[in-house]
Amino acid sequence: MDFFSNLELGFQTALNPWNLLYCFVGCLLGTAVGVLPGLGPVATIAMLLPLTFSLSPDTAMIMLAGIYYGAQYGSSTTAILINLPGEAGSIVTAIDGYEMAKQGRAGQALAVAALGSFFAGTVATLILALFAPVLAGFALKFGPAEYFSLMVLGLVASVTLASGSLLKAFAMIVLGLLLGLVGTDVESGTLRYTFGIPSLADGLDFVALSMGVFGINEIIFNIEHEQKRNVIVRKVSKLMLTAAELKSVIAPVLRGTGIGTVLGILPGGGAVLASFAAYAVESRVSKNRSQFGKGAIQGVAAPESANNAGAQTSFIPMLTLGIPSNPVMAMMIGALVIQGITPGPNVATEQPALFWGLIASMWVGNLMLVLLNLPLIGIWVRMLMVPYHYLAPAIVAICCIGAYSVYNDSFSIYTMALFGLVGYILIKLDFEPAPLLLGFVLGPMLEENLRRAMVLSRGDPTVFLTRPGSLMLIVLAAILLVLVLLPSIRSRREEAFQE
Repeated sequence: MDFFSNLELGFQTALNPWNLLYCFVGCLLGTAVGVLPGLGPVATIAMLLPLTFSLSPDTAMIMLAGIYYGAQYGSSTTAILINLPGEAGSIVTAIDGYEMAKQGRAGQALAVAALGSFFAGTVATLILALFAPVLAGFALKFGPAEYFSLMVLGLVASVTLASGSLLKAFAMIVLGLLLGLVGTDVESGTLRYTFGIPSLADGLDFVALSMGVFGINEIIFNIEHEQKRNVIVRKVSKLMLTAAELKSVIAPVLRGTGIGTVLGILPGGGAVLASFAAYAVESRVSKNRSQFGKGAIQGVAAPESANNAGAQTSFIPMLTLGIPSNPVMAMMIGALVIQGITPGPNVATEQPALFWGLIASMWVGNLMLVLLNLPLIGIWVRMLMVPYHYLAPAIVAICCIGAYSVYNDSFSIYTMALFGLVGYILIKLDFEPAPLLLGFVLGPMLEENLRRAMVLSRGDPTVFLTRPGSLMLIVLAAILLVLVLLPSIRSRREEAFQE
């Protein structure tokens, strides 16, 4: 009965008129962000974080979550119509989706993307509702040693699953951890790495840093690489699937949902890894595999289901353990901290309306997205025709206003600009910035739990190996690190990411 009473509380929260409005706003913004190539949910959430100050925690999280999974829906539109995915999770959707559009089947491609996404999102949210409270209850038994080891495991996993060089991913984690140390030591009150700048006494501004690395950086990069958008279809018709088409996509949708549900939980994985894995599996097991790359509807159904399932289940480690599985979840943790809420298993018990309201809002949001994506496809097509160099100045202005509004301090704008330049340089040097943000978010928590564990053990470092839970997590991290460093696995990993 607890499960159903909690769901009742969740739907009461999600269906509150104010929360319903912000859920719609989040879904609408997310879809628009997904449709416009080159912006993405990370940059958008970073820009909108200052707006959440005036909202209640449950309203803020519901809106930000809507932006995230709304972007997964919207990005399929650009992938199919102009062969330019709005989000990385829809890269493989473009392979067959764009071919279908050139064959006059854009309506069917968009329909199967929307319906597969809706089914996957609904199932993944059910998994979240069933298993997140169980995992949160288990995590409540964790002490500082277990939390430290868990965060070590999360950081190792984010390194191994990051695309590109392992060494560069590790360097980004270390840089993020170092940036997280800037500010005042909570134990001694000593200033660290502030270089005499008073504005750094409370640490680097999370909003300014994330806006710079993922917002300003993206704007510079996209202006430099602006592509001409050749819209194949200006008016989409035939959005209904035939009985044969519907039957042919049932198995791919189910397989994609299963793959996305599992991989979405992994640190560094999420929707992107899920969509690639689902397409790879489907291209090998499908009866229609000879048509893959030539307009196979299964090649749209599987990855779209996987990336939406992955987007929903990536909330599990964030809500229950306070561990972000991707940069968007790091933003979510930042939003919770801004609201004065400590991320972790206590959220489910101390903030039940927030916890269950967010879960229930995902069902509501998924239904909204089906209604937004298909009937409004004409509006999204027109948005695709807006040149990016017209959008960029407006985005920069919004970023500057958002950065300034956090502390009413111009130093935040300078911080954002600096990290925008840093992010651009990192991209140019093939460094993936996502591990940097994960390290920055987890760094202070990692340090806090390390020091607490050492105090409780009277300075005995073996506490991390003598407590069974901590030992198991450390062993898992070590095994994962050793496996990925093996030459055979390392070469296959590099080949997979190149593909």
